[in-house]
Amino acid sequence: MHPHWSYEIDSHQLAWLAIDHPESGTNTLSRAVIQELGERIHEIAAQSPRGLVIYSKKKNGFIAGADIKEFTTLKNSEEALQLIRAGQRVYSEIENLPFPTLVILHGFAMGGGLELALACRYRLAVRGSTRLGLPEVKLGIHPGFGGTVRSVRLLGVQPAMRIMLRGEPIHAEAALKMGLVDRLIDSENAHTDARDFLLHPPAPHRPPRLASVLELPLVRPWVARRLRDELRRHIRQEFYPAPYAIVALWERFGNAGTPAHYEAEAHSIANLMSSPTARNLVRVFLLQDRLKGLGKKSDLELKRVHVIGAGVMGGDIAAWCALRGYAVSLQDREARFVEPALIRARKLFERRLHTPGEVEAAVKRLEMDLEGQNVSDADVVIEAIFENPDAKKTVYASIEPKLKPGALLATNTSSIRLERLSADLDDPGRLVGIHFFNPVAKMPLVEIVQTAGTHAETIARALSFARQIERLPVPVQSAPGFLVNRVLMPYLMEAMLAGMEGIPYESIDEAALLFGMPMGPVELADTVGLDVALSVAKVFAQELNKPVPELLETMVQAGTLGKKTGRGFYRYRDGHPVKDHSRASLSHTDLKDRLILPLLNEVVACRREKIVDNDDLIDAGVIFGTGFAPFRGGPLQYIRETGPQSIYERLQYFEERLGERFSPDPGWQDLLPTPPT
Repeated sequence: MHPHWSYEIDSHQLAWLAIDHPESGTNTLSRAVIQELGERIHEIAAQSPRGLVIYSKKKNGFIAGADIKEFTTLKNSEEALQLIRAGQRVYSEIENLPFPTLVILHGFAMGGGLELALACRYRLAVRGSTRLGLPEVKLGIHPGFGGTVRSVRLLGVQPAMRIMLRGEPIHAEAALKMGLVDRLIDSENAHTDARDFLLHPPAPHRPPRLASVLELPLVRPWVARRLRDELRRHIRQEFYPAPYAIVALWERFGNAGTPAHYEAEAHSIANLMSSPTARNLVRVFLLQDRLKGLGKKSDLELKRVHVIGAGVMGGDIAAWCALRGYAVSLQDREARFVEPALIRARKLFERRLHTPGEVEAAVKRLEMDLEGQNVSDADVVIEAIFENPDAKKTVYASIEPKLKPGALLATNTSSIRLERLSADLDDPGRLVGIHFFNPVAKMPLVEIVQTAGTHAETIARALSFARQIERLPVPVQSAPGFLVNRVLMPYLMEAMLAGMEGIPYESIDEAALLFGMPMGPVELADTVGLDVALSVAKVFAQELNKPVPELLETMVQAGTLGKKTGRGFYRYRDGHPVKDHSRASLSHTDLKDRLILPLLNEVVACRREKIVDNDDLIDAGVIFGTGFAPFRGGPLQYIRETGPQSIYERLQYFEERLGERFSPDPGWQDLLPTPPT
């Protein structure tokens, strides 16, 4: 009995090899799956068929890539090397079969799944829904089963590097244009089309002639230098070495495909797999899976969403829900408040959808509803008006009687305690916080805010809603700022206090980038909106005794609110900050710690107060909600790896220099090593 792979030989003497992982809804490549693939290939080769078709019996897709959990069992780079070599060996055997090979791709073909397809002579993809990609860089590694070699040989260096260095999936239609797949087919005729294709196979795809010029030994170093220059604009090599390793392999070998080339690929990925970056990025990947697993889509029958408040957040929440396929109504006091949201929504649809028909269908799913007529039909009603408790309670009083049984009533408040908002409801336990982050279409996290009195079924429905609209939910307790804003605000406020001392904003942002943050705190404050930052900061000042920089109040009063007004701490041109990089001096040696330590201290406070259930979910929330340097694995992981004692002592050092805002939270006592008795 071979549980993962099965094959048959049809009347045309074509072998059909199918993968169907018996213990999972998704096919992945573990050591056992690859070993068994090798056994089936030997058996098929012995029967000398006319050709081989490889396909998946799963409805959702072909192969999602390697079994990531298996990475966590590797003890060292030597174990990783053995795993990689085994995969390379099997894929090379497929490539060297004496008859034509073809793979049918549907749904997804990622990582090792696409590498398997590259080892075949031909690739057919189901049009419309199929996505293909080599996303290994997102795990701190690169393709290892020959993908760094075969992708370049098939496509040429430029398209292959685009796929590997970005790690983003591409649609079947784009894959056809670049030559990654040979033909698009319809799912209902997939097997017939594959059979006909193999019985009359065309010449295999070859890259354009220019590709061979770029492979010349004298040209390669120049191309590699250009690739590295482009990488440096976005990615620091010391944090994310994998993309640079891909370029180095190509610069050394081109598309040679010699045994030495494959061996170098294997050693390169094995070294990366045992690095702290890969270990932490694998941790982030598994944390993402854990968040996805918190909500069952079946817990809420979702057809219609109603959003009250058409500002930036409300309008963008409504647009996102419509993009995900749901009927959405958007309510505000007057049409002039809703119309800009509808214009922004159309732009989102045009960016994300692929045909004019899909765009128009999404536009039709989103309607203006000034009177709130759709409240009674909605499965989810989200209040997203300005941060004023009394105004929000007035909204709830008007809509609670209209809600249908089982409908979810949610608030997008970013800082107000839920107990305060739900106090006047007939059923306070039905209100839940579903806190999105700006920009809604890019930020994957939503905080599911609950009180001790929130109904369990309400929380379950909120988690389900988050999953149905493809967001990552993290359950948090009602508290000032919940989790993400709670840990973010001390970081942003410290940046402003440093700026008030005369430290250039460019230096402050550069210090954060040197830690690995995706954006500096000054630019982040401008992006969030200084008015939003001030409203949250005032809540913190009142409830947690945190300082509010005078500069922030002054700027908001002057109407310089950041990116949305074209001026905040920076001036903005075409949506981008105008920075004087000559001012970004790194002479402020303590600046990096000064910014990051308040964030870490607040994370420890949230842990002590049990704002979130456990350490892993805290790390997940802060990574996906703030962009906290993913290669560090989360703030608590960073504390553990750096050593709690050294961070605690740095907090004490800053407390002496800058005051009590750096006073270590009592929660550090649970993290510090126990003193010897």
